Amino acid sequence: MTEKRTSAHTPAASIAWTRKDLIAIRDLSAEEITVVLDTAAAFKQVSAREIKKVPALRGKTLVNFFVEPSTRTRTSFELAAFRLSADVVNISASTSSLSKGETLKDTARNLQALNADIIVLRHSSAGAPLFLGQRLASSVINAGDGAHEHPTQALLDVFTIRERLGRVAGLHVAIIGDILFSRVARSDIFALLKLGAKVTLVGPSTLVPREFEKIGVQVTHDIDSVLGEVDVVNLLRIQHERQRKEYFPSLGEYTALFGLTRERAAKLKPGALIMHPGPINRGVEIDSEIADSAQSVILDQVTNGLAVRMAVLYLCAGGVTGGPLSR
Repeated sequence: MTEKRTSAHTPAASIAWTRKDLIAIRDLSAEEITVVLDTAAAFKQVSAREIKKVPALRGKTLVNFFVEPSTRTRTSFELAAFRLSADVVNISASTSSLSKGETLKDTARNLQALNADIIVLRHSSAGAPLFLGQRLASSVINAGDGAHEHPTQALLDVFTIRERLGRVAGLHVAIIGDILFSRVARSDIFALLKLGAKVTLVGPSTLVPREFEKIGVQVTHDIDSVLGEVDVVNLLRIQHERQRKEYFPSLGEYTALFGLTRERAAKLKPGALIMHPGPINRGVEIDSEIADSAQSVILDQVTNGLAVRMAVLYLCAGGVTGGPLSR
């Protein structure tokens, strides 16, 4: 179990956020997800100000500990911490003592001994953030662990959907691509189902097995059968780095069968959203023209990721009564 500690909620929240750590969307209730989304909405207002900083985490130290490489997520957490007035230290596996054989536990305990308040961890091994969260007094935030979960990506995805379409409940979302190896897909599925959306997974049978139906989603291997029905299309890249064999004959065949081409995009509802967590492989899972179209909210996701990560840092650090804008 993730350790909990009591903290007050923001005015928009219906319940108190009591978690020290954010490890997985699967652990959260719909109400807790809503607390994060409502807090993120307040922080997005901060980002629209001329002075974009608030002193909510002044005196706190955040360590970005990325054992796997990252650009968007690491930079987003770093900027979120700066906006909250926290001190930030960035560490990668190559520059840490992990490269000398030190264990993850010992590295993290040393960081805690230096009074790090929050550790944001990305790791290739599923369960690494939970392992640390159970052993450290510092807050631990999962920035992606293996093929397990990527909770802040799911939170920014549902935030973007709610912001653009006004709700999540009752919407039909198609997640297309490499579901089997995607931590984003798993977190998105849990978040969308908890908030009342219908989810359809699309891709080759080798990457979208029927087993996923056991968690309450639909599975199809025919992308053209769902495009006209969905309110949101969320495209995923092929996770080549996690695959140990070939799961389809070629990228050209994958694009022909599952890529969101201009012809396929024409089948979408006029108001349907096109999403992608990045990095985009233009011309593979999505045509370049479609990635830059009016229906695309890919850059909105990046912008909203900053607000969501500000909210997560604020809440896990024990956000105070009155909310982020009262300070």
